Amino acid sequence: MEGIKQKIENLRSEIRRHNHYYFVLDQPQISDQEYDQLMQQLIKLEEEYPELVTPNSPTQRVGGEAIDQFKKVEHQIPLLSLAKSFSEQELYDFDQRVQKIIGEKVKYVVELKIDGLSTSLLYEEGRLVQAATRGNGIIGEDITHNIRTIKSIPLNLDSQLDLEVRGEVFIPKDRFLKLNQWRKKEELGTFANPRNAAAGSVRQLDPKVAARRPLDIFIYDSTYIEGQQFKTHSERLDYLEELGFKINPARQVCSEIEEVIEYCQKWTTKREELNYEIDGIVIKVNQLSLREQLGATAKHPRWAMAYKFPAQQQETEVKGIEVTVGRTGALTPTAVLEPVLLDGSEVSRATLHNQDYIEEKDVRIGDRVIIEKSGDIIPQVVEVLVKERNGQQESYHLPQSCPICQGEISKVGAEHRCINNNCPSRTEEKIKHFAKRGAMNIEGLGESLVKKLLENGLIADLADLYYLHQKELVELERMGQKSSQNLLDAIEKSKDNSLARLLFGLGIHHVGSEVARNLAENFSDLDEIMEATKKELMAIDGVGPKIAQSIVTYFSQQESLEIIKKLRQAGVNLESRQAEQDDLLEEKKFVLTGKLADFTRSEAKGVITELGGKVTSSVSGQTDYLVVGDNPGSKYQQAQDLGVEILSEEEFKEIIED
Repeated sequence: MEGIKQKIENLRSEIRRHNHYYFVLDQPQISDQEYDQLMQQLIKLEEEYPELVTPNSPTQRVGGEAIDQFKKVEHQIPLLSLAKSFSEQELYDFDQRVQKIIGEKVKYVVELKIDGLSTSLLYEEGRLVQAATRGNGIIGEDITHNIRTIKSIPLNLDSQLDLEVRGEVFIPKDRFLKLNQWRKKEELGTFANPRNAAAGSVRQLDPKVAARRPLDIFIYDSTYIEGQQFKTHSERLDYLEELGFKINPARQVCSEIEEVIEYCQKWTTKREELNYEIDGIVIKVNQLSLREQLGATAKHPRWAMAYKFPAQQQETEVKGIEVTVGRTGALTPTAVLEPVLLDGSEVSRATLHNQDYIEEKDVRIGDRVIIEKSGDIIPQVVEVLVKERNGQQESYHLPQSCPICQGEISKVGAEHRCINNNCPSRTEEKIKHFAKRGAMNIEGLGESLVKKLLENGLIADLADLYYLHQKELVELERMGQKSSQNLLDAIEKSKDNSLARLLFGLGIHHVGSEVARNLAENFSDLDEIMEATKKELMAIDGVGPKIAQSIVTYFSQQESLEIIKKLRQAGVNLESRQAEQDDLLEEKKFVLTGKLADFTRSEAKGVITELGGKVTSSVSGQTDYLVVGDNPGSKYQQAQDLGVEILSEEEFKEIIED
């Protein structure tokens, strides 16, 4: 047995060595076929001797058993956020503050700020034992099961050290594009950008999902290394590299702030040459003893600064302009672009908002334009390169009739709207809205399935969802017995939702989740709301003349009355009875900050208001909870200073799902 054990260890050591050359150094020493042969030998031996399988064996990177939920992890040393700068002058100011405290010039280490997900890795006796997300900086989530699947992370070190390192998990650009291509082919939702894909991957309960995602990591610091003392941060990074960790090669030691600024200027223009996303530069005082002297403010360390890049822009061509019709009938023009890579994702479309925007920018088909992401999220045209016109460009005007149903178009202010309630596009968008998390929360009813149900004539409106049968669903592509039953169960469960959820789900123009809740609190059932006059509706908090008229108009339409009739017959709750959960948050005041993994900001707000809470934009002494996502910013420190209870996303989910 000792001979077998040694053979297994030798194979593991050899595979780990080749993993390091391939995934860390990008210098493969053997062919893929030879590597696969080594792995197959190890797999065969471990199958024959399962008692010798260890969690850190290279064979375990494919993902083990799924977990039920994420455990909380308290960071021994908090993961503080960094103060941000957006100009060269702010970097000069940072340098002056440092010099004022130290009394002399200092050296800085500058590193690329990877746009990924921060994580800490804990090693005991050279073995990876725990990995955790940043969370709120103090409490994170245990993601060890997923981190083990990343091949650039050493599961075992050659030295039996106790240490903690911190890094940024990301997905390379080329692998991200391939991942989205595959997901599109499989009719799965595509990721908006590599960062979202990475964040979603490491927060999977099933590690086999993470193992199929092309995750990578750069280690950027260590909080402690057993038995080691370093004078500078750069020395510590060099040592971590010797241990086998993947350290970004673009780091640089600068003797003065002018060199730092040159580095920032260089990577502002060269960032597109990288195969991974960066959103800035991190500047740190290099000498570790000086960091102790500089200390920290209540919010950030004084020895570090993050320089943020200006919004990224790209030049491309407008190939055409398409119009979509939303659930309220609003026509939204969209520029179809020559595809370009912008902030990590391929952009081929940009919003043009409305006809007024098109005319104001003078956007024409065939124009060369500059695009950027508004708030780093929504691509939009910011400039037309008029000087590059050659006379072939075509002006554009929204159509005089609906491009989907050819129905009549009305213009109110800047908005053109199809007034046909039965427009196929409006119907599809209404059903998607009805099913979303903040409304009726019908899990599994995504965009592609809604299309299939409509195309196959299984539904004609949102109420028809409650009359679906399994024998019809299993005939659809990718809908087997299990998936169809799960959908029917989710639809059945939604019948017991509150009246507020239903009102919001109906998609009445101008009626958001908060107005829907106020209506449900002031009327005993849907019938009372349907019979209410405009004046009676305007007596409700948050309901002005425009909203009141919209409600009256909706319930005066025959199509709406037919939908309500079918919902009633199906057994959907139309009463304002407050389930225990509906008052769960009892006027509690919430503030949301940072990027949430499982909710959009509007979805989280909708859930809170649905359960009786309120969402405000700023932290104050009246705030009950701050819900913290990734990169929370200054609101986190404000909440700490005021003693406001801070919830991670998982803690928030536990409250709303109780």
